[in-house]
Amino acid sequence: MIKTLATLLALVALTACASPPSQTGDEAQRLATEIRNLGPGIDPSEADRAARITYAYTAQLAQEYQITDPPLIHNAKVNKGLKPRGLCWHWAEDIEQRLNQEGFKTLKIHRAIANADNPLRIDHSTAIISRSEDEMQDGIILDPWRYGGTLFWSPFSEDTRYDWVPREIVLAQRRIEQYGELLAYTGE
Repeated sequence: MIKTLATLLALVALTACASPPSQTGDEAQRLATEIRNLGPGIDPSEADRAARITYAYTAQLAQEYQITDPPLIHNAKVNKGLKPRGLCWHWAEDIEQRLNQEGFKTLKIHRAIANADNPLRIDHSTAIISRSEDEMQDGIILDPWRYGGTLFWSPFSEDTRYDWVPREIVLAQRRIEQYGELLAYTGE
């Protein structure tokens, strides 16, 4: 128990002190280029729109969520009812919903969870954008939570900080853990 608590405190200290990468002003354009480079068939206007929306919506959500602290401190405030939203799954859900409103034809939004097997249940959620026919592993991580309202993005394969698993797999596993294997209804 003490070892687990020490590990948790170290994680909190490291994550809470993480600083966002420096901003150069052309981040949305760099993200749009990265989205276009996911492969053939991507509509360049969709890539540009997705990147612009992701950056603008991240800034809007940071204001709505009242982000003033590093992520884990903000999480504690949300969990105590002192802040309205801003847990990682809030960011992922809101970004996913906003991007899906665009009705992209050549892009797809995925959801993923990392660290779901953590005994302390400190997992992390994100949204991922890919070509419409690709899996999330072929996409780009869109993570506004990681740096407290400053968008982090990275090709999936280059994000070594987290071991991402499709959200639907994690949720199915949790249902099994909580309720056991559900038997098919036979009508008897």
